[in-house]
Amino acid sequence: MANTRVESWTELSPEPSWWAQWKLRDWAWFAGLSIAAGIILGLYGSSFGYWQFVVLGAWYSALLVAGLAWRPVQLASIGIVLPALLAVWLYSIGQTTTNDILLRDVLQGYAAVMWMSALLLAATACYLFYLFTGREWVGQWATALTWAGVIMGFIGLGVRWRETYLGHPDWGHIPVSNLWEVLVLFCASTPLFYLYYEKRNEARALGAFVMPLVAAGVGFLLWLTFAQHMDQIEPLIPALQSFWMKLHVPMMFVGYANFTIASLIGVGYLLTERSRRRGSGLLLRVMPSSEVMDDVMYKAIALGFLFFTVATILGAVWAAKAWGGFWSWDPKETWALIVWLNYAGYLHARVVKGWRGSAMAWWSFMSLWVVSFCFLGVNMFLSGLHSYGKL
Repeated sequence: MANTRVESWTELSPEPSWWAQWKLRDWAWFAGLSIAAGIILGLYGSSFGYWQFVVLGAWYSALLVAGLAWRPVQLASIGIVLPALLAVWLYSIGQTTTNDILLRDVLQGYAAVMWMSALLLAATACYLFYLFTGREWVGQWATALTWAGVIMGFIGLGVRWRETYLGHPDWGHIPVSNLWEVLVLFCASTPLFYLYYEKRNEARALGAFVMPLVAAGVGFLLWLTFAQHMDQIEPLIPALQSFWMKLHVPMMFVGYANFTIASLIGVGYLLTERSRRRGSGLLLRVMPSSEVMDDVMYKAIALGFLFFTVATILGAVWAAKAWGGFWSWDPKETWALIVWLNYAGYLHARVVKGWRGSAMAWWSFMSLWVVSFCFLGVNMFLSGLHSYGKL
């Protein structure tokens, strides 16, 4: 009888409010973001236009929600911002890469990207070793190395943003202006989103499928660095001297990152199902259930599609200002439309028709080739208004 009363009281008791669920570090996160936004407004608010306020508000809201929904973002943000600010301060007091070891070997944009590359390659090796052995300590190292690589990648991008102003004040720009810079963004953002899906679904083995492609991206990045010397900072061409680049490109790469993750999870799904049909195989010991992989594919594509759609709209607005028209059937625009239609079809089949399983895993995997050509193939093999992205 007593148990019945307790259960009834529990059922009737209200859920704690959203604010009541905040922990001390959540309040510190809220306060820190608010102070940072206030400092930015105090220093630069007088020169802001309407869209700068919109962007600042969007970043503030996004970071606040992300930090509360996934608390590792709080520590990662601190781990990115503080070293980047230290590097900016060292530059401001006259330090250079020739007289400051910390700048030269760790914090400058180029050095941080090299650290990112080494850490992500090591993380990939650990994820593959974990897949074949199932040893938990190896998996923990894989996750830790991936976090370290992500943090160093974003430190490199943040410091490089400051470095673009050092050669000449008129050269300053967000570091997404050429193939080298956007590849750094891809190699940093894809593992970040993967880490979210890994933690949320307790699915560490998926890293053995996602991270090898990130490692391939790192290899291409290193080739661009040492063979093509594309890491050099250069002035922007007129078409890129636009506020819209700060919005369009990062949002596009949120889409690319999530589409890539979904595609490679599709590979994991298909191989696991093959092992299940045979009734044996190491994948059955470490891989998550088919239902989990199917759900992660869907959620990654849904998130990527949302950001890709907004980025495409912003790109059209940018094109109207730069070239006088919202759409010109440029090869990059055409392939972006193909990507959008492909994933719109996927979501329609998943949500409206209720498709699940291997068919959707194949669709997700084959979509990788469409996304890859839009991201790299157009830049390498086709010409057009976006030819500034060519090798």
